[in-house]
Amino acid sequence: MRYMMLIHHDEAALAAAPWQLLAADYAAFNQALAKAGAGFSVGERLQGSAAAVTVRAGEGRSDVLDGPYADTKEQFAGYFMIDVPDIEQAVAWAQRCPSARYGSIEIRPLQDAKGDR
Repeated sequence: MRYMMLIHHDEAALAAAPWQLLAADYAAFNQALAKAGAGFSVGERLQGSAAAVTVRAGEGRSDVLDGPYADTKEQFAGYFMIDVPDIEQAVAWAQRCPSARYGSIEIRPLQDAKGDR
């Protein structure tokens, strides 16, 4: 089953993180994903939430807001795509992700092509 691991960081905690150690941890994590084979992809990192713009549309109007829509401690920071047999294995990969130390990893199954829920 395909899952997306959505990374949510506490941006202040991440800014204080030892960058060389975090980079080395991510290099090892990405190498482990690559060795896992087809269906795994190296993640994509997003710029900080200050660079975000949020658009909400409905009822004949559109609002454009600077920054993320939700005012929370953790902000969406990036993602990984994985293909594993079950949620337990997806959780195991999320626990290995270096970003789990600086926020949270949300795991979501991808919708299949038939649209089953």
